[in-house]
Amino acid sequence: METLTYFLPQVWFGILALFLFLYVMLDGFDLGVGILSLTSDDEERRGLLMTSLSNIWDANETWLVLMAGGLFGAFPLAYSTILSALYIPIIAMVFGLIFRAVAFEFREQAKRKLIWNIAFGAGSFLAVLGQGFALGSVLEGIKVDEAGHFIGSTWDWLSWQSILIALTLIQGYVLIGSTYLIWKTEGELQETHYKTARIAAFTTLIGAIFITISTPIFYESARTRLFQQPLVYLFGIIPVVGILLISKLLGSLDRKQERAPFIWTILLFVLTFIGLALVVFPYIIPPNITIYEASADPSSLVIMIIFIGFLIPVMLFYNLYQYVVFRGKVTGGHYGE
Repeated sequence: METLTYFLPQVWFGILALFLFLYVMLDGFDLGVGILSLTSDDEERRGLLMTSLSNIWDANETWLVLMAGGLFGAFPLAYSTILSALYIPIIAMVFGLIFRAVAFEFREQAKRKLIWNIAFGAGSFLAVLGQGFALGSVLEGIKVDEAGHFIGSTWDWLSWQSILIALTLIQGYVLIGSTYLIWKTEGELQETHYKTARIAAFTTLIGAIFITISTPIFYESARTRLFQQPLVYLFGIIPVVGILLISKLLGSLDRKQERAPFIWTILLFVLTFIGLALVVFPYIIPPNITIYEASADPSSLVIMIIFIGFLIPVMLFYNLYQYVVFRGKVTGGHYGE
């Protein structure tokens, strides 16, 4: 039983990290395309951007639902504490996702599409902003008592560090959205997003550098973790690999490759998640509550693993099937010329 008590929380930490990564990667380019739609100067271009998402965006959001349900079942203390601490950012994210979904469906039937175009872009931006503030607050640390209950204030999530992380996350989503559109479009529209991808790559890199430098300087818990043996060597390698991936991404953009930029961007997201996991683990409520302290009863974790073990392959197959079926380019009018 002691082995299960030690091992099962680690398994569920890995499962939740997988759900979060799949959500950020898949719905990330949806949100990035939504933000980019705010810069479109005509209806045809906006139509192409939204058409590129029309058959896949619903399934992409499913991973967020799974992650929330998994967190509630596996780490109920973390679920209640994080929601209490991040009530405003999470509500902002939910409203943003609702605005985006409603705008997506109503826009096709509307004669005057402007209001729904704005709602789609603004909803995407609001959702990303909420996610960024939530991530920044978790990394900065949540104030809890000895029982793990939130004891901070309503606005603890708002700090210069969380603002920096939110702005960097927006740039990261714009980057993956741009590289996705390079893959899915042709002609003038594709050329436009070669440019937006290059700009977003540089702005994301600048934000990542500031976060990497400032985190160990201003946060003692992160500094202790970062310079701990042997993790210090891994944390030394990650920035080097990140710069290498950025250079590969920029090179693929210069050569006008279509699929390579998206692949290099995904690898950047993978590297970022590895770094975040190393910083946070084994805490589920940084910097005080570990996964072992917040986990549910081992029997509950086992039952949930059995259920989720059937669900994950089905979800992955469904997502993969969608992308295979709708793998072609989106064209229309002079943008495909």
